[in-house]
Order: sequence, then C-alpha cells, then structure tokens
Amino acid sequence: MTKYFLNISIISITILTQNIFAQDVNFDVSIANNLSKLPLKCLQKEYPNKLNQLLNDSSELLSPIQLHPAFYGCFDWHSSVHGHWSLVFLLNKFPALENRTEIIQKMQINLSKANIQAEIDYLNKKHEKSFERTYGWAWLLKLQLELEKSNQEYAHELAENLRPLSNLIIERYIEFLPKLVYPQRVGTHSNTAFGLSLAYEYAQFSKNDSLMLSIQDHSKRFFSNDVDCPFSWEPSGTDFLSPCMEELHLMQQILPKDEFISWAKKFAKPLFNKSFNWETAKVSDRKDGHLVHLDGLNFSRAWCFYSLAKTYPKEFGHLKAIADLHFNYSIGAITDGNYEGEHWLASFALHALEMK
Repeated sequence: MTKYFLNISIISITILTQNIFAQDVNFDVSIANNLSKLPLKCLQKEYPNKLNQLLNDSSELLSPIQLHPAFYGCFDWHSSVHGHWSLVFLLNKFPALENRTEIIQKMQINLSKANIQAEIDYLNKKHEKSFERTYGWAWLLKLQLELEKSNQEYAHELAENLRPLSNLIIERYIEFLPKLVYPQRVGTHSNTAFGLSLAYEYAQFSKNDSLMLSIQDHSKRFFSNDVDCPFSWEPSGTDFLSPCMEELHLMQQILPKDEFISWAKKFAKPLFNKSFNWETAKVSDRKDGHLVHLDGLNFSRAWCFYSLAKTYPKEFGHLKAIADLHFNYSIGAITDGNYEGEHWLASFALHALEMK
C-alpha cells in the first residue's frame, strides 16, 4: 500500500511539472512545494551512497554518516550539498513552503557546528586536500551564499555554522588556481569554468576581493585566447555540463560588456546568428546513473542561455527560446521515480529557473 501511494505521488508531481513548464509561466509556490520534496526525501537518506574517498588505512573504512555527518545523504557529497542549497533557495523564494518546518529541522541537524567541524576535519586530512575539487567546492559556496542572502533567522545560524568550512574552501581555491596550468574543458564534475562561476558569485556577494581577483586573473589566463568552441562536439556520452556554454557563462561574469562581446564573437560566433539552433541532448535510459547526466546537460545549457539572453537581450535575446526547449525537454524527468536522477536534478532545474 505504501508503494502504491508513493507511485501516485510521483506521477502527480511529474504531471504537474510537465504541464506547468510546457509553457512560460510564473514560478509559483505550487511548483516550489513539489520540487522541494525531492531533496527533502534524500537529505538524510544514507544509502545508496557513492563515496569519493581515498583510504589511507583500514581505520578509515567508516559509514557515510560517520565520514560526512553534514553531507551524507542524496547519494554523494556534492549532491547533498546542492540538495541543501535547493531547499534554502526555495525557502528564500517561498517562506511559506508547506514543508518548511521539516526542512528547517533536518537542515539544523545536518548543518550543526559539530557536523561542520567533522567535515572540516575530513578535508584537512593530508590525503584529502583535493576532495570535491572544484565541483563540490563551488556548490558549497553557493549554499553559503544562499544562507547569507536569507533574512530568516534559521539561515543566519546555519550560515555561521557553515562559514568555517566555506572559508577553508576559499583558501583551497586561492591555493589551487595558480597550480592549475591547464583548465579542464569537460562536461563533468571537474569542469573548471563551472567551478569558478559559482565561486565567483559568492566572491562578489561577500566582497571577498582575494577570491574575486584570483578567479578573474586565472579565468583570463585559462580562457582569453580560446576561439571557435566546437559546439558540434557536444554532447559527449555522459555530460551534465556544457563545456562551451559554461566557459561562456564564466567569461560573461568576469568581463565588462564590450570586452565580453568582442571575445564571444571569436569564441562562440554561431550564437550571434538569430537562427541558431541546438538539438537537446537525448536520454536513452534514465535508470542509468551516467546516461541520465544528459538531463543535467540540458539544464546547464538552459541556465547559460537564460543568463545571456537576460543580460544582453540585443545580442542574445533569441537564445531564450532555445533555453526553454532544453529546459522543457528534461523537467519532467526529475520526478520519474528513478533515484539516479531524483537525487540531484531538482537542483539543476532550480538553478536554471534562478537564471531565467
């Protein structure tokens, strides 16, 4: 009987999201209530779990909740982090969210001072300095930003609890970037542009000049001379980030308008064509944890297109329709009952809505 009602719930959410996002309508509380159920469902779900752990000896063979008491749910560390971000984002936008009390209670348990200190201790292990570099780092700073933006009392406490871990991540960025001789232009976790883009948002918000200048300088070093991004090479088989678009999105943030437009005409000339089109990434099996990544790629393209269209409507306004196409293709998939996508895709959809 429990399974029956769960399936009905999933079907209802799927129909709702598909119907709502098939057209350009307002992001309202009914959508927020339904999307919040996905990260909430997995926030304290320990298994299945994929640990990204280097074992120094047998004493480190511990359960996920022992290793990462703050971020053990939602299958892996970074998905747990952006699951927390999703819920804070939704509470900031819709303070009367129907499951508000349960969300806050779970986050207060997960993001306690003691649990955050345990996460710091883990990252301070000599052999874990590169843990979640830079994808998880970026989402951690985005969570910090969302907590600091909030005017709600619960968020102030959690922001203070999380800040020592965020400060450690900032130190890691500033230490690491000069050592990175070559950026990674891939469609998965280690994509350099994406990792810098979210971090730059926090650097600007928090007025952290050291982090901001480091990202500006190294982004220019990495990408200023790039030309003719091969759009036809995308997607690769399990991409969830667009290498071309994430680089474009980062440079949009760090360069002044005239400089950015000049660079973009060399890097992404096809996008200036009003008839530009790009086929959505097709997902052949959403029960496959890697193939379902391509839904994430559609959201990645969407948030980059939305940002370009909104910031520079004269040059890129025509790209909003392509963003909608990509968004609408994958939105229904986040509530299809498959944990392979459920545990993370809501965050990507919400980030796309954030950019819209």
